[in-house]
Amino acid sequence: MDVGSSCKRQTVFKYRMQDLQDLDNETCWLVKELKSYIAQEADFLPRETGLNIMESAAENHNGVSAKCRNAKVEDLWSLASFFGFSTQTFVLAVNLLDRFLAIMKVQPKHVPCIGVSCLHIAAKMVEDECNISPTHELIRISQSKFTVSDLSRMEKIISEKLNLELKAITALTFLHLYHAVIVSLTSERGEIPSIERLEAQLKACLCQLIFSKAKPSVLALSVITQEFDALQSLAMLEIVQELQRHLKIVDSELLYWRGLVAKCMTEYSSSECNKPDNKKLVWIVSRRTAQNLHANHFSVPELPTIPEGSWDESESEDSCEDMSCEEDSLCGSPGSDAEGAFFPSEFCNQGRK
Repeated sequence: MDVGSSCKRQTVFKYRMQDLQDLDNETCWLVKELKSYIAQEADFLPRETGLNIMESAAENHNGVSAKCRNAKVEDLWSLASFFGFSTQTFVLAVNLLDRFLAIMKVQPKHVPCIGVSCLHIAAKMVEDECNISPTHELIRISQSKFTVSDLSRMEKIISEKLNLELKAITALTFLHLYHAVIVSLTSERGEIPSIERLEAQLKACLCQLIFSKAKPSVLALSVITQEFDALQSLAMLEIVQELQRHLKIVDSELLYWRGLVAKCMTEYSSSECNKPDNKKLVWIVSRRTAQNLHANHFSVPELPTIPEGSWDESESEDSCEDMSCEEDSLCGSPGSDAEGAFFPSEFCNQGRK
């Protein structure tokens, strides 16, 4: 490394994290928050046994497969974008969905109702009341065949099965804290990617079930590390290493998830992958279609009784029924808020196929 590069790194890196006393009050508070959340994050992780069952479920069996789950997460991204919900609402909805699917035996026909219910619960926990659309509008736009009473019933089931007294600690929680710490530790903020760009990359990762197995603190740091590595920012990577050391995140764990994040971003840049549009999802329908949607909304029968059996910890993929996903996806792309400014330029040069 040349002398000029070394001097620049010393200038950019304002503080060392050898001791909390060396940090200013704001940074010290942020680091303490990170440690506090790391101690609690395991309470909000989906049960790995259930995730493994979804991963092993074949498409033509009776269980919720990874492909089925991923398609519904993309639907939630589209819906969240359509209604103008925040990233926090979307990420919380995915967390609720994964935690519920990981402990309950669910039939594919119930997944649309579960997904919309999770989004509605998350919106009520995060959004201002004036920004939450009426329930029947959420159902109509999602083009799902269940009623308001079905949604209400499903929300009650989800609330009973999950601890909703406290807002979940997610990868987005850590992403925002990491970003704030990095900003406080650097003098040249032009090298730091915007939080919106990092959020968009995190959302792309959450569309794949595998990332539900990652600790939120590690996944968020992996997204940031991968981004700094792509930008070849040695000074920023040094700060990440300081954070990793201070929070006692194991090298091998970070390396593993960083590799998967990089793979996800590469796949996302492929021309074979559907990209989010640069505008919010907009529905343009004919009068006849609108009338049919309106009529169907009020004529669909209620869902059959929803079984509430939960996964047994001792169950293996051989003893569980496989499921097939026959539900149509709301939209071919996972949302609309990953604009060019949010993703590396090579992600945006590929046209939609």
